[in-house]
Amino acid sequence: MPRAIVTLLSIALTACATLPAPTTRHAEVGVAFGRNGDLASFADGIADPQSGRRVTIDDPVRVASVSKMVTAIGVMKLIDRGKLDLNSDVSRWLGWPLRNPSFPDRPITLAMLLSHTGSIREHDDNYVIPLGGSLREVMTDPKNWDANHGPGDGYFAYVNLNYPIIGSVIEKVTGERFDVWMRREVLAPMKLDACFNWPTCSDQAVARAVELDTPDGKPVKDDLHGQRPACPVFVKEGDPCDLGRWKLGENGSLFSPQGGLRISARGLSRIGRMLLNGGTLDGVRILSPQAVETLLTQTWTFNGINGVTDGGFYCSAGNGTHQLPNKVPGCLDDLGARGAILVGHAGNAYGLKSGLWIDRRRGRGIAYFVTGVPDPAPKAPGSAYTAAEVDAFRRTYASLPR
Repeated sequence: MPRAIVTLLSIALTACATLPAPTTRHAEVGVAFGRNGDLASFADGIADPQSGRRVTIDDPVRVASVSKMVTAIGVMKLIDRGKLDLNSDVSRWLGWPLRNPSFPDRPITLAMLLSHTGSIREHDDNYVIPLGGSLREVMTDPKNWDANHGPGDGYFAYVNLNYPIIGSVIEKVTGERFDVWMRREVLAPMKLDACFNWPTCSDQAVARAVELDTPDGKPVKDDLHGQRPACPVFVKEGDPCDLGRWKLGENGSLFSPQGGLRISARGLSRIGRMLLNGGTLDGVRILSPQAVETLLTQTWTFNGINGVTDGGFYCSAGNGTHQLPNKVPGCLDDLGARGAILVGHAGNAYGLKSGLWIDRRRGRGIAYFVTGVPDPAPKAPGSAYTAAEVDAFRRTYASLPR
């Protein structure tokens, strides 16, 4: 690395040391990377409060909705292979008609599901469907549909339920369980010891799991301490956790394509490097350049009336990605990118805030997460993002040379 960049990194990291670190019970981790490797990183706090094990950049955490971006990479791989396309009616793969009852003649496509513009809605966390449950049955609930905006109207509303439908499509076209196919065909080629809901991760990854706690220290997710979860999927109380009950394509939510990816910050940086390099990582072709372009291109932008922004948080969407900042009235999505345009995805669940963002023009990016964030949490001044995630973003971003 050139001496000037090393000096800049040293100065930036020294400056970062003055930024507020998380409480010792919680964790904050960040990795800054370029096309050819990691540029800088930090890891503060505790991964496992029971043992006192400190967090590292190699410890896997449930990265919440950043999972959607990785699920979308799986979709792009199947498009590269000619198994899927973005603009066909997904009913052809599901094997049953997916239709908004208020717009029964309008097909719903993968592009609409990936970009949250297919008129699907959700309520009461019903996108989490128990083992033995049916996605098709869930979609008969009229409250899961927008009666005023139909497929093809270009109206955006961020909805987790889109991605269990995508998970079912992936199972149908591959003939395999979602988490198994994603591990072998998407994660393993990038040399990632990562997984959806733990079954396909190594014992070593399970032993390094980052526990997600409430701000006062109550475990809410991945309270593992080196042991695999007794049941890796959601089951109704009293029902057996028997994965032999899984049926191909019946319930794409089981392994949480919308939020269940366990991966380290360093692992996220490898995914970012693959995208910066047009689909290759360490000389291995993961996606075609065309697939990367499709993934990262934004197909919806807020114009003031064409969607729900959640207080200025979502102002653009692509096929599994978002862009920030968007200089549109009502958008409060600049985390501190210093004039750069970033593409990627944020995550938020169980007290965790996370993100994977790349700057394509400058060939660099960041991956980060912070745990133990209260809900609701204080917002950063003038931002739709919480102060905790803005701190994590800026601390990581500060380690990049200007």
